[in-house]
Amino acid sequence: MFTGIVEEMGTVKAIRKGPHSAVVEIQAQVVLEDLHIGDSIAVNGVCLTATAFSPAGFTADVMHETLNRSALALLRPGSRVNLERALAAGGRFGGHIVAGHVDGVGTVQRITRDDNAVWYTIAAGPEILRYVVEKGSIAIDGISLTVARVEPDRFAVSVIPHTAAVTVLGRKRPGDVVNLETDVIGKYVEKLLLPRPETETD
Repeated sequence: MFTGIVEEMGTVKAIRKGPHSAVVEIQAQVVLEDLHIGDSIAVNGVCLTATAFSPAGFTADVMHETLNRSALALLRPGSRVNLERALAAGGRFGGHIVAGHVDGVGTVQRITRDDNAVWYTIAAGPEILRYVVEKGSIAIDGISLTVARVEPDRFAVSVIPHTAAVTVLGRKRPGDVVNLETDVIGKYVEKLLLPRPETETD
């Protein structure tokens, strides 16, 4: 589990692509502290498993399903990525519950300034927007953010300059694709409220 509080921006050093998968090598520093093989690291909001590491970075495998559901397929050597280690027991919970299981992608439509805030308008499909609520939480490329406005085919978040400066969000431009993970609580509530199949008994 993650919190959506990005610890550092890493740099993609290499990507080795197979027919339906990839191996990504990422240069990093902070997330390497106390890292072990098999540990989880969120890369732009996608939970990946460290399969190897060195003093300069780590390597992770990316599965077919992950490439289909996320924007990781668009990464290239030199791409900057948000990185966060899994929440440690007793750690400070500064964001919201982020599983690292991306629901899908959105597209940056518009970026505007409002005094000291930066507004990002993100277009997304109905399968994403059904779980997006005003003043609710959403993870954009692994960043825990508050939804400020929801429209039929898009939503908007307002970001302080610090967040834009220390995450890849500050490098995004209109047309760029971002990973989206909606609030996990809404999905579980929806599942529980669905009628039981007639074959189920108490």
